Amino acid sequence: MKSGELTILGQIRAASNVSFLCDATLFDTTIRCIYKPVRGERPLWDFPDGTLASREYASYLIAEECGWHLVPTTVLRDGPVGTGMLQEWIETTDREFVGVFPLGEVPPGFRGVLRAQSDDDPPQELEVAHSTDPSVRTTALLDVVLNNADRKGGHLLCGDSGQVYAIDHGICLHSENKLRTVLWGWAGEQLTAEELDTLEKLSKAFAGSFGDTLREHITGTELSALRARTERVLAEGHFPYPAVPNPIPWPLW
Repeated sequence: MKSGELTILGQIRAASNVSFLCDATLFDTTIRCIYKPVRGERPLWDFPDGTLASREYASYLIAEECGWHLVPTTVLRDGPVGTGMLQEWIETTDREFVGVFPLGEVPPGFRGVLRAQSDDDPPQELEVAHSTDPSVRTTALLDVVLNNADRKGGHLLCGDSGQVYAIDHGICLHSENKLRTVLWGWAGEQLTAEELDTLEKLSKAFAGSFGDTLREHITGTELSALRARTERVLAEGHFPYPAVPNPIPWPLW
């Protein structure tokens, strides 16, 4: 995928930035992927530094450094429309990790995070809930580290084998607190010994060559904030509570 020939199959019209479905072919191997060229990125006033592609790649590197294989294989490389992010395409099942249910009818294995009303007349009382799957919990912790400003329900995919995949990390890693997610069900819950150990190793990695690698894709200020955020979660020992005025992204999917 990093060095194969890219063939554009078509544009993904539903994406908020220019995105293409591609095949990357090297010798007899072909991998289906999504290609997001930098020149197709829509400028964001609150994320003025760097590129969305670099943030996506940095997020992948951080997840891999933690041993959390949640983000599909991601690379930065040149393509038919210039430099961009290339990410493995995931064939999905119908399983969803975030849902909307009638109030009081959240099924087992889900945890409610938000009450709402439908547009019906009369309106129906509803509850937004997410899965308590261990990989979804790990995704929630990854989002805390990344300072993910846009964890929508549609950004969690279920692969053919049941694997949880987390995608769309273009607006992560800001130096200011911007955590907005649908995965608030663990707010205030204590981190496990394994989670704490992973975060401690990550914090130490920032001071070495891994930090130098990240500095190629995010600013020094953002890297310092990333390290401080990780150390703060370590010191507190629990999932944070919402700390921004609108802690859940809209739309939810």
